[in-house]
Amino acid sequence: MTTDTKSPVDELKPNETWRIVKNVVVISLAFMFHFTAYSGAANLQSSINADAGLGTASLAAVYAGLIFSNIFMSVVVIKWFGTKWAISLSFITYMPYIAAQLYPTFYTMIPAGLIVGLGGGPLWCAKCTYLSVVSEAHSKLSKISAEALLVRFLGLFFMIFQMNQVWGNLISSLVLSSGNNTAAVTSVNETMIPILCGANFLPTADAAEALPAQPPEKIQMIAGIYLACMAGAAIIVAIGVDNMKRYESGRSSAACGLSGLALLSVTLKLLVEPTQLLLVVINMFVGLQQAFFGADFTAAFVSCAVGTGSVGFVMMTYGLSDAIGCVITGYLAKITGRLPLICVATCVHGALFCAVLWWRPHAGDGYLLYVIAVLWGLCDSVWIVQINAYYGILFPGREEAAFSNFRLWESVGYIIAYVVSPYLRTSSKAYLNLAMLAVGVSCYFLVEYQQFQIKKDAQNKKKDLCYISDVKGCDNIAFQNVE
Repeated sequence: MTTDTKSPVDELKPNETWRIVKNVVVISLAFMFHFTAYSGAANLQSSINADAGLGTASLAAVYAGLIFSNIFMSVVVIKWFGTKWAISLSFITYMPYIAAQLYPTFYTMIPAGLIVGLGGGPLWCAKCTYLSVVSEAHSKLSKISAEALLVRFLGLFFMIFQMNQVWGNLISSLVLSSGNNTAAVTSVNETMIPILCGANFLPTADAAEALPAQPPEKIQMIAGIYLACMAGAAIIVAIGVDNMKRYESGRSSAACGLSGLALLSVTLKLLVEPTQLLLVVINMFVGLQQAFFGADFTAAFVSCAVGTGSVGFVMMTYGLSDAIGCVITGYLAKITGRLPLICVATCVHGALFCAVLWWRPHAGDGYLLYVIAVLWGLCDSVWIVQINAYYGILFPGREEAAFSNFRLWESVGYIIAYVVSPYLRTSSKAYLNLAMLAVGVSCYFLVEYQQFQIKKDAQNKKKDLCYISDVKGCDNIAFQNVE
C-alpha cells in the first residue's frame, strides 16, 4: 500500500493565487515607500554634498557594504530570520544614512553608508527569493510556467518599485526648488555653461563654482519626510506579508535545510561557476549605468546647467519611464523573448552615451534632459527585469545564492562609478560605460548561446530515446519538456 503525501502547497486552494499576488504587491509597495526615501537622498548626493566628494564617497561605502553582505551575510540572515523579517529588519538599517544628512561629514556618512550596505544584501536577496518561491507555488495552482510567472512578478515589482523615483524626487524637488533654483554658473556667466557642464564637467574642480549650497532647513525637512517613509515601509512588510514558509514546503532547493555556513558555501561556489562569471560584466554595467545617471548626469547636466531643484524632476521622469518599461518589457518578453529586448536596449543605451559625449547643455535645453531620462529609464527596465529573471532561470533551487551574486557584481559597478566620479571628467566615465556595455552584452550572448546548445542537446537525446522506445507522442512530450 502506498501513501500519497501532499505538501502544503498542493493543499492550497485555487484562490490562493490572489493571495500570492497580494503579497507581491505589498512587498512592492513597501520597497517603493522605502526607496522613495533612499533614492531621493542618493540622487542628491553628488549635488548637495559635492565638497571633497563626500556624497559619492558615502554612496561608494554603501556598495562596499553591499559586496560584503552579499558574500557573507545574505543567505545567513535569510536563514535566521526568514525572508519576511529579513526584509522588514533590513529596511531599518537604511535609516541612519538619512539621519546623517542632518550633519554630513565623513565621520557620519561613511559609517552610515556601510550600515546601509550591510542591510542591503539580505534585503534584495530576500525579495528575489520570495518572488521565486511564490511564483513556483502559483505555478502549481495555475498551471502557468514558473519562469513566465517570475518574469511577470518581477515586472510588477519593478513597475511599482520604480515609482519611488517619482515620489522621492518629487519631494526633494518641491522642497529644494522653493526659493532660488538657478544654476550657479548662470549667475556668473551664461557662456560658461558649455565649458563647465556636460562632458567636460569635473566634480573636484567645478563643483564649488557650478553647484550652489542648499539651506540647512530644507535638508532637515527632506530628512524628516524620508525617515517617516522608511519606518512605514518596515511596518507594511511586518503586518501585510505572509511568511514564505506557507509556500516553500516540499520545494526542492539547494538552500533548504542547510546551515548558515553551508549556505555561505553555496554562494561562494556559485561565484566561480563559468556561467556566473560570464554574466559578471553585464551585472557590473547595470550598477555602473544607474550610478552614472543618478550621480554624474544629474550633476554635470542638470544641476550645472539648469539648477539643483530640477534634479528631482528629471529623476522623477526617469523613474516613471523605468516603472512603465518594467511592465511593458515584461509582457513583450513573452512575445519576442529576451534577446530582441536586450539588443534594442544595447543600441539605445549606446546612443545615449554618445549623446552625453557630444551634446553640450544650455540653460534653455531642459526638455532634452527629460527626453534622455525617458529613454534611459526604458533601457534600465530591460536590464533589471530581464537579467534578474534570467538568474532565476539559470540557477533554479539556488536563488538565494544566485541573487546574492547578482547584487554583489551590481554593487561593484556602483562602487567603480562612485569612486571614480570625483576624479574623472564626465566624458571619461561615459567611455567606461560604453566599454562595459560592449563587453557585458557580448558575454551575455555567449551565455544565451551556451544555454541554447544545452537545450538542443537535451532535446536530441529525448528524441533519440523516443525513437528507441517507440513511445507514441513522445516527440511532443520532449519538445514540451525542453521548453
